[in-house]
Amino acid sequence: MSQRTDAESIIRTHVLWAMGGGLIPIPLVDFAAVTAIQLEMLQQLARLYGVDYSRSNGKAFVSALTGTTLARLGASFIKAIPGVGTIVGGASMALTSGASTYAVGQVAISHFSNSGTLVNFVEEQVKTAYNEAFERGKDYVSDLEKEKGSDAANVYEALEQLGKLRDQGILTEEEFQTKKQELLARL
Repeated sequence: MSQRTDAESIIRTHVLWAMGGGLIPIPLVDFAAVTAIQLEMLQQLARLYGVDYSRSNGKAFVSALTGTTLARLGASFIKAIPGVGTIVGGASMALTSGASTYAVGQVAISHFSNSGTLVNFVEEQVKTAYNEAFERGKDYVSDLEKEKGSDAANVYEALEQLGKLRDQGILTEEEFQTKKQELLARL
């Protein structure tokens, strides 16, 4: 496989993970999970392109790209509304999380391909590239959902149910993580 193909595979996997993370029913926990997924993706891409990675530089890069991401925070807080808030917030957060992760990955590929590192980026340039990639990411996420069809919807629904069972104390964190891995492997 080519470096670009490997990079696209890393991004695809993490977009799917981020979409699942966006469905976590607890406000702000979903946001933290998606950020962790983006940092993991960035670390894998840096390794692939031979770029030095540190968690602090990764956080600075992701933060420069995503900024305050008020839309993501808004979707996260909507989940606090009982009933419909969880559904609307979860769907919105899944889309936004996937598109944002796609954009972070695409900007990283472009930057690393041009001998960029996690310390020599120009914030305005990567932010502009991120915003453009974010718009493309929305279509990418929609295409992934269509591609996976009802199976993806079933997986996301099952993830949401698992999260509820964990939150109610029926499942342990370890059981939740094991089942989550099995479900996401189906995507």
